[in-house]
Amino acid sequence: MNKIISFFSICLLAISCTKRDEIKTPAFDVTTSSTTYKVGDTITFNFSGDPQNIVFWPGTQGRVYEYRDRLFTVGNKLLVKFNTYQQFGVRNNLTVLVSNNFNGTYDTTNVKAATWTDITSRVTLSQGADQVQSGTVDMSEFTDGNKSATIAFRYITTSIMTQNRWVIRTFNADKQAPDGTLTPMAVMSTANWKAVSFQNPAAVWSITSAQLLLQGSANALDDDWVLSMSFNPNTASPDKGIPIKNITTNLSKYAAVGIFTTPGTYKVVFEATNASYANDKVESALKEITLTITP
Repeated sequence: MNKIISFFSICLLAISCTKRDEIKTPAFDVTTSSTTYKVGDTITFNFSGDPQNIVFWPGTQGRVYEYRDRLFTVGNKLLVKFNTYQQFGVRNNLTVLVSNNFNGTYDTTNVKAATWTDITSRVTLSQGADQVQSGTVDMSEFTDGNKSATIAFRYITTSIMTQNRWVIRTFNADKQAPDGTLTPMAVMSTANWKAVSFQNPAAVWSITSAQLLLQGSANALDDDWVLSMSFNPNTASPDKGIPIKNITTNLSKYAAVGIFTTPGTYKVVFEATNASYANDKVESALKEITLTITP
């Protein structure tokens, strides 16, 4: 008899555990008193149902539900500019190059293996004056298709003589979004420059946080490169929602304060989930509301 009682007790316990671990899709809905608000308004979202967790995706920059898994975007431009100084004779022996297939190994074999495009004709270089601005160069053709671009300065001499000196005074690489917004990607001190010498290792690029400098040897020919890090203006971090409820809290409404600061139309998403920590199962429900924000 004791064995029978024990058997039924175990069965009842198993059934109880199974029901406890059973996860259902959240019963959940969201309403607002209006779908049109002004910038600066407090917007109250009213909830029905009681999901364990709620994440708020307002649809503002960096918080768009559809972009939660993205690793790159499209349409951004890589813009590069720099200042130069050519000293001790005008030789015009500096070239500016760009590659979108350099593998990131900074040695002669791998630099030579990459395809480099000479863009010297697209920039303005010093003819003896200091702090000559190159102008802004659009590198979009090299970064389209989620590619990365590496910038290189090459100093080369073709005759034995007293050589000139080139100084790269400043450097800026910026990302330009389709709306024209500029985001800095690197400056001189953060572009991770690396020197690679093809000829005459006695004269190589001097790299500091303030500038790049090279003067060739009078008694030897030079072929020396200095290369930046690779830049991909279309790399993107996944967007993130705002967690507003977990299993330990009750929430019947949520007041969004200071979220919508720019007029426009926003697709707001609330992601409700129930989860079982016993079997890692998650059931979710999405509710969307389109809001118009006016000035």
